Amino acid sequence: MTPPRPGRDAPVHANVVLAICCTSVLLMAMDGTIVNVALPSIRRDFASQTSGLQWVIDAYTLIIASLLMLSGSLADRFGRRRTFQLGLCLFTLGSGLCSLAPGLHALIGFRALQAIGGSMMNPIAMSIISNTFVEPKARARAIGTWGAVAGLAMALGPLFGGALAESIGWRSIFWVNVPIGVAAIVLTQRFVPESKAPRARRLDPLAQLLVLAMLASVTYAVIEGRNQGFGSSLIVGLFGVSGASLAALVVHEARREEPLIDLRFFRSASFASATVIAVCAFAAFSGFLFLNPLYLQEIRHRSAFETGLYTLPIALAMMVCSPISGRLVGAYGARPSLVAAGTAIATSALILTRLDADTSTTVLLASYLIFGIGVGLVNAPITNAAVSGMPRAQAGVASAIASTSRQTGAALGVAIAGSLASTGGRGEDRAIDAGFTAASHAYWWLVVGLGVLVIALGAISTSAWAKGTTRRIAQLLDDPAKADGREVLVEKL
Repeated sequence: MTPPRPGRDAPVHANVVLAICCTSVLLMAMDGTIVNVALPSIRRDFASQTSGLQWVIDAYTLIIASLLMLSGSLADRFGRRRTFQLGLCLFTLGSGLCSLAPGLHALIGFRALQAIGGSMMNPIAMSIISNTFVEPKARARAIGTWGAVAGLAMALGPLFGGALAESIGWRSIFWVNVPIGVAAIVLTQRFVPESKAPRARRLDPLAQLLVLAMLASVTYAVIEGRNQGFGSSLIVGLFGVSGASLAALVVHEARREEPLIDLRFFRSASFASATVIAVCAFAAFSGFLFLNPLYLQEIRHRSAFETGLYTLPIALAMMVCSPISGRLVGAYGARPSLVAAGTAIATSALILTRLDADTSTTVLLASYLIFGIGVGLVNAPITNAAVSGMPRAQAGVASAIASTSRQTGAALGVAIAGSLASTGGRGEDRAIDAGFTAASHAYWWLVVGLGVLVIALGAISTSAWAKGTTRRIAQLLDDPAKADGREVLVEKL
């Protein structure tokens, strides 16, 4: 018998695999918060407009949102370890190139390369964890560890990034990814076993192009609408392209046996509500992360490190509230967490509608803490509402769509926040003055509305009617030939 080959056939300890997979969430969670803290420094170095800073963030989130489903299909077909390693390579290469970017456009392009790699990291790492920890309790503990690492990265990212940006310069925030990424690539080859799906889903390249066209065109229109004019032929045309892409996607996916996005999921009111809630919550969160460093550093004249300290209450609240929300969902269903999350987001935003250059630090930190509570409470019920009641074989696809909704919301949040707040700029929008704060009030009022919408959808998605729609679509997805009214057990929502 052929002896096991190190790094391929040899058995490995599951916790080693978990530690390696957690490096992906560490890299991506820290990267997001670090880049936001460094935005004012990037603006000054490249004399960038606000729209340029929006693209530094949205070039990343747009690509992630567009490619998550494709990356999952590629991993199932060609191997999860292989795809995960490729993602680590691209993310690490993109990070190194970002640190060397000679100008804003190059930085945006390298951020897109980072995102291609990022789309192959966290979702596929979660698949590797699920295949490594087969016992339910062990899997739950592993996923809890994963979440704790994400929370720790969120907490440390702004402080670490602020210290680097202030002492060495913003380029250093990308350097730190390189050694971590290289180590993860080597360790993945050595310790992570390869796995594939027994039957991989067919690739759907046309749907993938339509998703990218839809998201990219609407985001470009929102970001550049202020400079070009929302009534200009270019911006109106881009909105038209987005709408036409959506219509074509619906028609195309309805005709495929194995679509990229199974539209039947949206017949479930619980699932459809979960996707909208994800878009709302993460649009609010990403917009907050975009505006906050600009306000603190440009208006309040705080350093990058002090900006990280101000952001700490949000991260700590998310760390504490995320596991609490999971237990609440398990005990009482999704409604209490969603209603509390929407209430916290709306309350925090309502406080920020009165934001000015002299707002007291106490009020500011209190609003940040409340906002963190809302975001911390919302994640678990989104995932639960998306997958509960669906056939087990479809849970992965449903979860992937929910993740895509989060990234879509993040991209739109940055686009909308920057467009509304940038009316405070002077000249060609290369400077930010007190008008920036007043202009941001429109965005905070929008977030109040998003919070109220989360509350309403939280109630609707957990109603008896919504559970009935989930029960019916679960029957159809599980066995279309027997979708004749037989009872299907639906998990408590």
